[in-house]
Amino acid sequence: MDIVKTLGGATKKRKYVKRRPTRLQQEARIGLLFLSPWLIGFVFLKLLPILAALVLSFTDFRMLTPETTKFISLDNYIRFFGDAGAISSLLGSLSYFLTTIPLEMFVALALAAIFTNARLKNKRLGRTLIFMTSIIPATSIFFIFQGSLDYLGRLVTGPLGLPPVDGFGLLVPFMALWSIGPGFLIMNGAMESIPNEIYEAARVDGAGPFARFIYITLPMISPAIFFTLVINLTGAFGGAVLLDRGYILNFSLSPMEDYINNMMFRETQLGYASALAWVTFAIMMTITILLFRSSRKWVYFPEEHDHAEI
Repeated sequence: MDIVKTLGGATKKRKYVKRRPTRLQQEARIGLLFLSPWLIGFVFLKLLPILAALVLSFTDFRMLTPETTKFISLDNYIRFFGDAGAISSLLGSLSYFLTTIPLEMFVALALAAIFTNARLKNKRLGRTLIFMTSIIPATSIFFIFQGSLDYLGRLVTGPLGLPPVDGFGLLVPFMALWSIGPGFLIMNGAMESIPNEIYEAARVDGAGPFARFIYITLPMISPAIFFTLVINLTGAFGGAVLLDRGYILNFSLSPMEDYINNMMFRETQLGYASALAWVTFAIMMTITILLFRSSRKWVYFPEEHDHAEI
């Protein structure tokens, strides 16, 4: 009996022994420590404002007279369907996505194909210069474009007696091509990761450069193309959901973002602007879901094919 009691007491004492954290747990804590600035910023600067915008979308909140705020349920969302300006702005953003994004992706894909050529020299410098254009603020790009048109008028069209060039129609494609840096780097990295053995085997079978690009390069980098397409979708709508991409000037390349900023800062109708932002978010999510559904037919994921073969 004494032995049983001592063993029982020993087992009870072992239950209360504090275990030291494993190496994996320590690394997880260190990782969370390094991530904490971003997590805190995300919660207080992104998540809480987004939730606040959702709450405000059900009110008639006006920034100049907040004391008159009332809960109006779904009236702001019903108002959207009768607002011709909001619907036309939304259609303008959709047309911007359908026109400029294919052009931007085509140029980025062409540049990525050029920079993967083994004969090209100074690739690092070229990639750096192309990417640097995308980090220049939109306002600076606008003034660069306007200055270029002024010099064109002084040096070319003016002396020749030609009419001045209307740059408004060229502004949107110019700014879209100016910001192809991230998409270019993503596609260039995807192309460089393709094994050379695949190209060599295709070359032995008699496939030319165009055939290799169509039947090997494009399918292999289709995940990168899909990722760039989804990212450009967010940029086409101007990031209006987060309301953090307003331009310093009194206009925006995204008509929907411009309309939301106008409702918020000029009309001071923050409640209606929040509802418009959430409508834009819902449409963006719908398009994104459709893109993910369609990706099963044209995006090549090596991991899925490997599991299927097994």
